[in-house]
Amino acid sequence: MRTLAEWLAYIERQHPQAIALGLDRVSAVLGRMQIQLGCPVITVAGTNGKGSCCALLEAMLRAGGYRTGLYTSPHLVRYNERVRIAGAEAADDALAASFEAVERARGDTPLTYFEYGTLAAFWLFARERIDAAILEVGLGGRLDAVNVLDADCAVLTSVGIDHIDYLGPDRESIGREKAGIFRAGRPAVIAEPQPPRSVLDAPGEKLLLGKHFGYADQQSQWSYWGPAGNRGGLAHPALRGAVQLRNAAAAMCALDCLREKLPLGMQDIRRGLAEVTLPARFQVLPGKPQVILDVAHNPQAAQVLAGNLAVSGFAPETIAVCGMLRDKDIGGVLRTLAPRITRWHMASLSGPRAARAEELARHVDGAECFASPASAFEAALGRASENDKIVVFGSFLTVGEVIEWLKNNKTSKR
Repeated sequence: MRTLAEWLAYIERQHPQAIALGLDRVSAVLGRMQIQLGCPVITVAGTNGKGSCCALLEAMLRAGGYRTGLYTSPHLVRYNERVRIAGAEAADDALAASFEAVERARGDTPLTYFEYGTLAAFWLFARERIDAAILEVGLGGRLDAVNVLDADCAVLTSVGIDHIDYLGPDRESIGREKAGIFRAGRPAVIAEPQPPRSVLDAPGEKLLLGKHFGYADQQSQWSYWGPAGNRGGLAHPALRGAVQLRNAAAAMCALDCLREKLPLGMQDIRRGLAEVTLPARFQVLPGKPQVILDVAHNPQAAQVLAGNLAVSGFAPETIAVCGMLRDKDIGGVLRTLAPRITRWHMASLSGPRAARAEELARHVDGAECFASPASAFEAALGRASENDKIVVFGSFLTVGEVIEWLKNNKTSKR
C-alpha cells in the first residue's frame, strides 16, 4: 500500500489541470463509492471568513459532545490539516486508505487533486460515523466538489473579488457561484452585509445578517440574536479581529437552524467560543519581535488585516514578509496594506501560479526581494528590533513556509 506522501504525489499527476470545476466527475465516483454520511451537513462558502466560521462550528459542536468531521483547504504545512475527525487531524494511514478507496472506485474517470481529497474525506467521515459534517468550499461553490453533497444548512460568509478567472469579474457573478451551495427549502445563512442580487435571488430559506440574525459588540463582551432567541454576555471568540464576531454570529445562526438535529446548550456555545483555534488568521506569536501570521491574499482580507494592525499597538517599524500567487489582485492587496507597512520583504513562491518577488516589488517603493518566504523572514528577523512587528501574509504557501522555518529554527533570537 502506498504511503500518504506517495498518494499525494500520485493524485497530483492524475488530471491535466490543477483546477477543473464541475460536479460530473466527482458525482460519478461518489455514486460508485456508495458513501452515506447519515448526519447533518453544513457547507460554508465565502471569499473570506469561511475557515474561521468552520473552526467556530467545529468548536461549538465539539463542546456539545458531538463527533465532528471537518474538511477544509488548503493546508499550511501538512495535508492532514485538511481532514479532522473529532478535533484531531486524520492520520497518514487513514488518509492513505481513503485515497485507495477513491482509486478503486474511480475507474477511468480523471479527478483533480481537490476532487480526490474531497471524496477521500467523505469516505473517512462515513467510516468514522460522525454526528455532523462541516465542509469548507474550496473555490466558488456551485461547481466545487464539496457541493456534490446537499447541505442541510449553507453559510455564505462574504462576497469579494477573487478568483475572477473562474468565478467572474464582479460581485454579481461571484455571488451567483457561491450561492450555488444553497438548496431549496433549506436554510442559507448570509453573513455578507451587502449581498448582491444574485445571492438574494438564489433558492433556499435565506437568513440575512441584520434582519434574521445579528450581533452587537459591547467592548468587553458581545451579544447575539437569531432564530432561537437572544444570547447575551458572550466572551469574544478566541480568534483575533473584530470580523470574528460576524463569523461567530453566522456559525451560531447555522446551529440555531439545526437545533432540532444538533441541540446545544448555552455553556456549549461559550466553551466553543473560548476554545476555538485557527492558525494564520491574525495569529500573534509569543515572543519579541512580534510576529503576526495571516493568510490574507485578496483586497477584502487585506482590509481586515490592515484594520487589525491599526489597533494592535504602535511599533517603530512594521516589516512585511509577502509572497503571492500571480492570479491574485496583487496591486489591490499591497495598496491596501501600504499605509501600515514601513519596510517590505517580497518573496518568490514556487509553482506555476507563483509570482516572483520582483513582480510584487513593482507595486511599492523600496521593497527588497528574496528567493523564498523563509529567506525573506530570516532577513526580517535579523533586522527587526524587539519592539518591531513582522507581518507574514499573501498566501497559505507563504505563511506555511515561515511556520516550517520557525519550527526548525527554535534557537533563533526569538
